[in-house]
Amino acid sequence: MRSHYCGQVTEALLDQEVNICGWVHRRRDHGGVIFLDIRDRFGIVQVVFDPDTVEAFANAEQMRSEFVIGIRGLVRRRPQGTENADMVTGKIEILGRELNILSRAKTPPFQLDDHQKVGEETRLKYRYIDLRRPEMTNNLVFRAKVSSAVRRYLESQGFLELETPILTKSTPEGARDYLVPSRTHPGQSFALPQSPQLFKQLFMMSGLDRYYQIAKCFRDEDLRADRQPEFTQIDIEASFVDEKAVMNIAEGLVKAMFQELMQIDLGHVPQMTFAEAMRRFGSDKPDLRIDMELVDVAECVIDSPFQVFAQPAKDPKGRVAALCVQDGANRLTRKDIDDLTNYVKQFGAKGLAYIKVNDLSAGRDGLQSPIVKNLSDEALHGILEKTQAKTGDLIFFGADKANVVAAALGALRIKLGHDLGRVAEGWRPLWVVDFPMFDEDDQGNLQALHHPFTSPVSVDDLKHNPAAAISRAYDFVLNGVELGGGSIRIHDSEVQQQVLALLGIQEEQAREQFGFLLDALSFGCPPHGGLALGLDRMVMLMVGAESLREVIAFPKTQTAACPLTSAPSNVSSRQLSDLGLRLK
Repeated sequence: MRSHYCGQVTEALLDQEVNICGWVHRRRDHGGVIFLDIRDRFGIVQVVFDPDTVEAFANAEQMRSEFVIGIRGLVRRRPQGTENADMVTGKIEILGRELNILSRAKTPPFQLDDHQKVGEETRLKYRYIDLRRPEMTNNLVFRAKVSSAVRRYLESQGFLELETPILTKSTPEGARDYLVPSRTHPGQSFALPQSPQLFKQLFMMSGLDRYYQIAKCFRDEDLRADRQPEFTQIDIEASFVDEKAVMNIAEGLVKAMFQELMQIDLGHVPQMTFAEAMRRFGSDKPDLRIDMELVDVAECVIDSPFQVFAQPAKDPKGRVAALCVQDGANRLTRKDIDDLTNYVKQFGAKGLAYIKVNDLSAGRDGLQSPIVKNLSDEALHGILEKTQAKTGDLIFFGADKANVVAAALGALRIKLGHDLGRVAEGWRPLWVVDFPMFDEDDQGNLQALHHPFTSPVSVDDLKHNPAAAISRAYDFVLNGVELGGGSIRIHDSEVQQQVLALLGIQEEQAREQFGFLLDALSFGCPPHGGLALGLDRMVMLMVGAESLREVIAFPKTQTAACPLTSAPSNVSSRQLSDLGLRLK
């Protein structure tokens, strides 16, 4: 039916007859001559019909948007002055000689050129139409090229593409599992994997020393623009490696994709410790394109009678930090500051103190803020010196528990960077390393910062000071987005049991949940480590999309629903009965 794709009809085919198939993108009637723009996944080509070809012209008069048609015609050069430099096919057109209607179409629920005027719910309900848009088509074609490039690179490095189960055992990995009740084992359930973590470690114990998989993973968690309940990750694991080896493999992979598919050299990728990232940027995935940084000012206010600052300055778990916004006093109004105050409250901050530097040379009199009267000249001088503030700048403060200050000022830094146009062009990759092994809650309970299979730098620290233990973990960050992370794994059964015990998973529970892993560790396990990169996130960044939903063919909404299929849906009482279930 087709000799060429629409987007492949170029000057190289002048004076040749071609057969094309596709959708009617647009119909234009110009005084007895009908123009049809025909679209397929390779692009759009213009076809012209004149009354001399009576039957084809009559069919062309019936055309409406999204009809599926087949055309036979002659490739010719467009008349001078009518070329379209924005189209690959813009120097030619096809003189239509035969037109066959393959499928008629109802009026679509939205015009492909005006998709932004309809809600995302409508776009997702009619996703098969939304995917016809060249932008969406190009995103999915690009995604396929990324997957292909991943396979070529990793296989060139000796990796094997191996599959892991989808129906597996529920294990604690930080998010809620999607459960699948078992019919053959009443009262019991499978879980969909949050990651292939344990199975890829088992591959290492099996001697299959270089594994990769483009893996589907599932997490039942609240959604954001960069989260979906089902997602795809590039999963890697290797034996007899250290952190440097794994990071080199992953970095080489990302660089190869950017070079091959975008002709972009990411250049040197620096490393930064977790502690430094939190201190300077309030985030373990800092966007280095924004030149503002957090500055600690606790020592300037620790003896101040202003307890809002002094109390957290004296608290070992507290922090007082400042964020200096260049020219902020001139660009941000009082209403803007009020809006930013409400913004940081969602991150746990109780408020947002500030000082406007109207005239640095005037000392205290050149500063404008409700808190200036509560601070001594010495404290103000120290703050201005540490923040390197200048006339016209605006200084924001966070004073609370260190994690609250980091979350609030870190988010504020990102928001102001974008709102004020302070985001530099280009790509800024970064490795974040030396993560803590654990988070500690207010009751002193420990939780794994990554997952409970991450190896510590020092086993002694696990015994004597576990809350301060550093892990052999690493995250790859690009423009403020965590593309992925990994670690060197625990390969000693005793150490693994020790970590599980620190997390409150006692021996009996550990055997129940992880007995197969502990057994495998005891039968000779090589040192190993790996990493997982988010394929969806990477493609989102590379194509410049605002959301993961723009690079996933059939995504879920913010409520984890699918408008296209109306999933999740009710199931029959018979199906529930077969599973031994009933609804409350």
